[in-house]
Amino acid sequence: MARPKSQDKRNAILVAAIELIAGQGLSVPTAKIAHAAGVAEGTLFTYFETKERLLNELYLELKREEREEMTRDYPVHASLKARARYVWDNYVGLGIAQPHKFKAMTQLSVSDHIWEQTKRQSVEGFEAISAMLQECLTSGALKDQPHEFGVALFISMRNMTIEFMLHHPSEADRFRDAGFTAFWNAVTTT
Repeated sequence: MARPKSQDKRNAILVAAIELIAGQGLSVPTAKIAHAAGVAEGTLFTYFETKERLLNELYLELKREEREEMTRDYPVHASLKARARYVWDNYVGLGIAQPHKFKAMTQLSVSDHIWEQTKRQSVEGFEAISAMLQECLTSGALKDQPHEFGVALFISMRNMTIEFMLHHPSEADRFRDAGFTAFWNAVTTT
């Protein structure tokens, strides 16, 4: 009979993958990930049959954490600007608080290794935030553009803001505010 899988080992593999992907990119060998996790490479493949499976499950785990943080206390009945600011501050705050996760997620988000099914699954639970972004986008200069374009613009501006905040921590508040102002002015007329 096979030995039951340990959640601690699985988590150690995911943590090691985050750190190594953030520092070395997606081409980091599974042997390095296993070594950093303190497990044999064969053990890594017991938990994740392939490297692609590991990357997809890591992507879903990071999106789950992101969703929990961003939807906790989401001000559903606040003004559009207050809801947008809440999402902006939480989204940017995650990147600042967990820069390795931010860097790993940035790489995973543009990777050909992430399956379409994984991408579809990863947006579940973000409906209120997606609706808020749609409301922003339909009220301004981007109203005639595809929703995906507006979301990509939001993510790009968020990523740039986080990079500036990480490189200039003494000016982090200024860059967080300037990033939001730029996003808000780009997508709304209100």
